[in-house]
Amino acid sequence: MTSATLASVSNLLIPTATVVYSLALMSHAAEWSSGLRVTPKAEKKVLVGADGAEVPADVDVVDADVAAGRSGFAEKASRIGVLLTILAFVFHAGGVLTRGLAAGRVPWGNMYEFSMTASLAVATVYLVMLKRQKLQWLGLGVTFVLAGTLGLAVLAFYVPAGDLLPSLHSYWLVIHVSAAAIAGGGFTVGGLASVLYLIKNRAERRSAETGKSMSAALLRVPSSAAIDAVAYKVHAFAFPLWTFGVLVAGPIWAYYAWGRAWGWDPKEVWSLVTWVVYAAYLHARATAGWRGRRAAIVAIVGWFVFLFNFIGVNLLLSGFHAYSGL
Repeated sequence: MTSATLASVSNLLIPTATVVYSLALMSHAAEWSSGLRVTPKAEKKVLVGADGAEVPADVDVVDADVAAGRSGFAEKASRIGVLLTILAFVFHAGGVLTRGLAAGRVPWGNMYEFSMTASLAVATVYLVMLKRQKLQWLGLGVTFVLAGTLGLAVLAFYVPAGDLLPSLHSYWLVIHVSAAAIAGGGFTVGGLASVLYLIKNRAERRSAETGKSMSAALLRVPSSAAIDAVAYKVHAFAFPLWTFGVLVAGPIWAYYAWGRAWGWDPKEVWSLVTWVVYAAYLHARATAGWRGRRAAIVAIVGWFVFLFNFIGVNLLLSGFHAYSGL
């Protein structure tokens, strides 16, 4: 196929992936909403006293058939959401591959291409961990991020496939961006897990204080301690990659491209700030014994700093990286 044909295929596959991710998002939203509805047949349990009188108890009895039906619906919606995410991932990967073939280079020479590649890294980390850790409970947040990122890329960042600027012709660019993109995928999955940790932990504490059961949707989610452990594992995996990609490969590429390893460019500064926040997160967990809520808040702060570094710096600040979107 010609470059123009490959570019057209990519331009078709990426919007298709966006639509399918959106359908997966709707399926996971249906999964969660099925567990948030109030049970219509809930009624007060009635006890019989020693004198034969009926005494209402303080326990709600939920219709077993209704509860089972909702649980079954949630499971089906979850499975459909996962299958749609896998299908969207295939379209997504195909779109990134054909874009690279059309341009005759790695597909991350501008903001549109890096959005495609970075979101593909998010999907890859999620699907790999889905198989190993059963992370379908993160499907709602992940598909929201994927659909939103690709939608923004198509609508706001799109540029036709073309050659790289001379300064970007380096294998160190491939190493630098690959490591940063995969690390960004890990930071995103870890950030979403940290958000869900706060929600689950709050529900657990309220349930312990009031004696009332939490919503069926949150009952399907692992314990807050298990979520905290998953978030830590993902961040521990992503941080060394970010360190290598940003603080080792990045300066080497910058030296060959611009004649200096570090110039306090806005992208470089915010990449360093991102590294400092995540270093503080891992250091606090390892030395100060931070677990749970405080660690989750630091992780979420780090994720927002990373997002600003990824999008905000390119849109709001000028520097050497602004033209490339990297």
